[in-house]
Amino acid sequence: MKTISIINLKGGVAKTISSINIAYTLVEKHGKRVLLIDNDKQGNTSKFFNLHGYEDKSIADLLTERGLDIKSVIKETAYERLDVIPANMNLLRANKEILLDVSRPQQTRLSKYLRQLEGEYDYCIIDNAPDINMSVINALVASDDVLVPIKVDKFAFDGLEQLVEQIEDVKEFNDKLVFRGCFITMFQKNGVNIQGGEYLNSYTDYPLFHTKIRKTVKVDETTFAGKPLLDYKKTTAGEDYEALVNEYLKMC
Repeated sequence: MKTISIINLKGGVAKTISSINIAYTLVEKHGKRVLLIDNDKQGNTSKFFNLHGYEDKSIADLLTERGLDIKSVIKETAYERLDVIPANMNLLRANKEILLDVSRPQQTRLSKYLRQLEGEYDYCIIDNAPDINMSVINALVASDDVLVPIKVDKFAFDGLEQLVEQIEDVKEFNDKLVFRGCFITMFQKNGVNIQGGEYLNSYTDYPLFHTKIRKTVKVDETTFAGKPLLDYKKTTAGEDYEALVNEYLKMC
């Protein structure tokens, strides 16, 4: 099972939408079995699939309880071969508990649980919070690859240097971790977006995917419909996520 962390320290860059649509594209277009982990206390991925709540176990329990059966935390979606580990505001408490619990390793809890699922899924996609906390560090330690969605604006590159430093630091626990690259979301063919892409390509050391996710109102509509783009309507952004996944698979 290959594990991919989707992360950016900035909010509002289509991180959750990207996680959902990358996961669904792997399922729908490539026939893969995918586990999607909501690793953000806001629980937007969980809400998208109508799996948000406090009655059942969540990622917070997985990170704090000993000996938990990870399969008891996994929820099925309406889509065959696509399952979710949900999140809620309990993740805020969990991050504090992890820091206080020095009786066992803090950074490797998620990776140990995910090892129980070898052979169950082809891919695990982790939708991370725009933060560096213990749950995000656990996600990076458990991951093979990191993908960073970027919305091109004045603050587009804020936090990238810190994120890359954190990825390097995590390699102490996970030396196989690879920063695969950034991809531009909400792209519009205007001067700002074009110049931003050129800047990333020419003046930084950050790898950049060729595929750009074009801006469309259909993306917002899918959050109300609770359907990934490829299951909602034919859209440019849906085509772009399909192209992004193809580009990613070719490099791996």
